[in-house]
Amino acid sequence: MIRCIRLWTGDDGNSRFEEGIIDLPKGERGDILSGTVNVVSISFRETRAGGAFEWHDAPARQFVITLSGTLDFQTRTAGTGHSWKLVDENPWRRAYVILRPGAEAPFVANSPGSSPS
Repeated sequence: MIRCIRLWTGDDGNSRFEEGIIDLPKGERGDILSGTVNVVSISFRETRAGGAFEWHDAPARQFVITLSGTLDFQTRTAGTGHSWKLVDENPWRRAYVILRPGAEAPFVANSPGSSPS
């Protein structure tokens, strides 16, 4: 199971988020895997320890896949955007995967009252 947080702007212009998982319905050789996702590009980024980024909107519909690092991620309940700051002595290494418009993301929301393992 791969834990995932979905973040988006609602019809009212306010930030929304929900916890869930990446759907892994298929399997072979003892593995479980998702279907393919139609993407435009992938890029990688590293921010050194102590880094932060003030309130901003995502530039595109994307996956941000953390490879290493720990951060405090915040959303607003009124207004759009999110911010983050690193909370330990390690850099944040991540991959940005830009989804093609209309692409289906294999996200499954947790049922109310549940939390991912």
